[in-house]
Amino acid sequence: MSGEILVSRPFVDTRAVSHDLPPRSQESIIKENMFPSSGLATVGYRTAKYTPDEWGAKNNSTFAQATGDRDNAERIRYESKSLHKETETRTLRSQAEGTRYLGERLQEINFWQSELQRHIEELTREIEMLLGQKRRLEKALEATEIPYAIATDNLTCRERRLGPDLVKDEVEEQLLREVELIRSVQALLKKTLNQTVNQIRADREVKQTLEQDWCDKSQAYSMDVQCGRYSNQSMDIQNHPSSLQLQEHVSMRDSWVRFSEENVSLARREEQASVELRRLVEGMLGDVAEDLRAQCAAVEQAFTLRCQQLGEARARLEQHLAQ
Repeated sequence: MSGEILVSRPFVDTRAVSHDLPPRSQESIIKENMFPSSGLATVGYRTAKYTPDEWGAKNNSTFAQATGDRDNAERIRYESKSLHKETETRTLRSQAEGTRYLGERLQEINFWQSELQRHIEELTREIEMLLGQKRRLEKALEATEIPYAIATDNLTCRERRLGPDLVKDEVEEQLLREVELIRSVQALLKKTLNQTVNQIRADREVKQTLEQDWCDKSQAYSMDVQCGRYSNQSMDIQNHPSSLQLQEHVSMRDSWVRFSEENVSLARREEQASVELRRLVEGMLGDVAEDLRAQCAAVEQAFTLRCQQLGEARARLEQHLAQ
C-alpha cells in the first residue's frame, strides 16, 4: 500500500444539468464561477432592488410625511390649547352667572318665606280670635236658655188663670215678643256660630297650605345655600348621571311664583273674611244683648203695670166686700 502511487481522481461536475433551459448570460456565468457557493440561496438578495434615485425619493417622501405629521400635531396642540382656554373661560363665566342667579334665587326664596311666615302668623292670630268669638257665641247661646224657659213658663202659668182674668193683656203680648225674640236670637247665634266654625276650618286649611309651602321653600333655601358653598376645590362634589332627567319634573319660575302668589292671595281673602266675621259677631252680640235687655225691661214694665192694675182692682173688690 505504501508503495502505491496516488493518482488524483478525474474532476466530475456534480451540479445538476439543466434540461431545456434558456441559455445563460455571460454575467451570470461569471458570477457563478466567482461565487460558486451562492447558488440558489442568494436569489432573493439579487432581485427587487431599488435604485439610488428611488432610495432618495423614498427618503424625501418620508421626510415630507414626517414634516406634515409634525405640523398637523402642532396645529392640533395649538387648537387644543385654544379650546382649553376657551372652555375654561366659558366655564368660569357660566359658574359666575350661576352663582349670581343662585344669589338672586336665594333672595327671592327668602322674600316668599317672609311673606308666607307673616300670613301664617296673621292666620294664627285670626284663628285664636275666632276661637274666642266662638266661645262667646256658645256662652251667649247657652245664656238664652234660662230667659226662654222663664218666658215660656210664665206663659204656661198665665194660661191657668180662671174666668175673666184669662185675658190677653200687655204682659202676654210682651212675653210672646220675648219668646219670639229669644228664638230668633238663638237661630241667629247658631247660624253665626256655624259661620265661625266654617271660617276657622277654612283658616286652618289655608294655614296648613302656607306652612307646607314654607317648609318646601325652607328646604329649597337650605339646598341652594349648600350649593352656593361649592367650588372647584370642594371635595364632596359628586356626579349624578341621571340628574338631567329631573328637569322634566321641575316647575318653571312663572308657575313657581304664581303658586306662592295664589297661596298668599288666598290667605289675604281668608284673613279679610275672618276680620269681617269677627266684626259681625262683635256687633251682633252687642245688638242681641241690647234687644234682649230692652225686651226684658218691657216685660218687667208690663208686669209692673199689670200688677198695679190687679192691685187696684183687688182693693176695690175688698172695699165693696167690706161695705
